[in-house]
Amino acid sequence: MCHELESKVLAWLRADSVRLEALALAERLRLGDWCLAAGFVRNLVWDRLHGYTQPTPLNDIDLVYFDARDDSEARDRDLEASLHAVSNLPWSVKNQARMHGRNGDAPYRSTCDAMTYWVEQETAVGVHLGRDQRLSLVAPFGLASLLEGKVTYNPRCRNMAAFHERYRSKDWTSIWPRLVVVG
Repeated sequence: MCHELESKVLAWLRADSVRLEALALAERLRLGDWCLAAGFVRNLVWDRLHGYTQPTPLNDIDLVYFDARDDSEARDRDLEASLHAVSNLPWSVKNQARMHGRNGDAPYRSTCDAMTYWVEQETAVGVHLGRDQRLSLVAPFGLASLLEGKVTYNPRCRNMAAFHERYRSKDWTSIWPRLVVVG
């Protein structure tokens, strides 16, 4: 990942108090392989590219993690309940260790590996707050296309119809009119 692009995105994240709060709350769960991903990073970048002074509201905060020892939906609900008990943020928690079954893929090996199957490449970007309070990005496709304002179909997903449905239903090109849809 290009250091200059990474530094820019990390600076934008550090400047957003709501996102920093969410990262701190997620870190307290002490999960091993986790990040806050999807719109959490993507929407912030698109907001900045469009010159928005206020971030667009997050309809959810996707906490994705990987734990093959307990991949039950009940654990996800317990983690969500823990987060809702200490904040009013719109949490969505998903253990990527079981998501391959829903998607018809081979078992995933990690959070990052699972992200390589997500529908859009620009959605497959997350941020992790370490116990040392350092932010690090998880971006299996890099950051270049995200920072170019693209929405790119991920052929590894094998579901072009889902791609078209997602960008239409989420109304991304109305919210961020300079986005370029590729795929």
